[in-house]
Amino acid sequence: MEENVVFRFNFGGAVTTPQPETLLKNINAGIGTVAEQPSLPSPTPPEEVFPSEDEESASCVMEPVVLQGGLTLLKGRVNSQSVLKVANSDLIPGKYEGGLKLWECTIDLVEMLRREIQDGQLSFRGKRVLELGCGHGLPGIFACLKGASSVHFQDFNPEVLKTLTIKNVQANLEQARAGLVRVNSVSPDGIASNKGLVVMPDIHYYAGDWSELHELLSVGRSCSSGDRDSGSPDVRMNASDFSEPKPESDSNELKSISHNGSRNRPARKLSGSRACERGHTSSAQECGYDIILMSETVYSLASLPKLYELIKKCICPPYGVVYVAGKKHYFGVGGGTRQFKHLVEEDGIMGAHLVADFADGSSNVREIWKFFMK
Repeated sequence: MEENVVFRFNFGGAVTTPQPETLLKNINAGIGTVAEQPSLPSPTPPEEVFPSEDEESASCVMEPVVLQGGLTLLKGRVNSQSVLKVANSDLIPGKYEGGLKLWECTIDLVEMLRREIQDGQLSFRGKRVLELGCGHGLPGIFACLKGASSVHFQDFNPEVLKTLTIKNVQANLEQARAGLVRVNSVSPDGIASNKGLVVMPDIHYYAGDWSELHELLSVGRSCSSGDRDSGSPDVRMNASDFSEPKPESDSNELKSISHNGSRNRPARKLSGSRACERGHTSSAQECGYDIILMSETVYSLASLPKLYELIKKCICPPYGVVYVAGKKHYFGVGGGTRQFKHLVEEDGIMGAHLVADFADGSSNVREIWKFFMK
């Protein structure tokens, strides 16, 4: 148990550990060679987790998560001791990967996605979305409320999905039905609300280690001319695709932002991910995910290669994008956003763009990166 407590302490970045330069040398020498990485048990086969009537009827304490712009989502409160027999620990490698805790980078990611939509840099309408390491699932839930056609949630532990993720999804969609959340109307088929229409996306839940998960998830493939339907238009990008369009937001959100004094920002160039909006529609043949969301998934140096390999298998080429929220360095565990960025750039098939960072001078720096096909 002492080892577990150490992991929890290190997750906050409060311990003096090897410098980032040393960690980067480890990456150059071969990811996964850090001596202190424990020997993990063989991963259990991946599985799809289905909601059950018993779980749906079971009581769960829901708490509000108030985000910027007046958006409020719901999250369940689950006792880790009762679910996984895990006490006083945020991480037990190979057994429990922290899915029952709402990490601060998850909130960062949801709020950043909202800003990306308002700035015209992102749209979930009709998109296929995958949230890896979902835990509470708030980013994926936000995608549901913003018109995604399909949202798949993945977590290492099936117990997390059964006792937390599924209940969070159901509670937030019920809240939307009650008209407590204003959403974009994107389809005649959806959940009626007195403030709009919530599209009912195709929702699935998957558990298991990243190494074999592609066997269950939607796998991407080349969307070249040979893969397109004969009637599909040829998509060509030009300079106009990288200028900011009019934001798509409802009036309540715009009023809220204007009140906070941050609505009238200068236009900025798009980072290349706008192709996700222009190059794929819901009518296209299924081939992977348009948007992959992750928060606090890059903490383990040893797991970064299999995470990146899964992303490459599941992303829809050539216009898919990946949003990664995490700490710049996870001291004592070896990973971090910069280590993941280094791995991606070494591979050379994806570009990287720093969307936001959060530094208060007293705690670990948090970052959000956007990765897109070159």
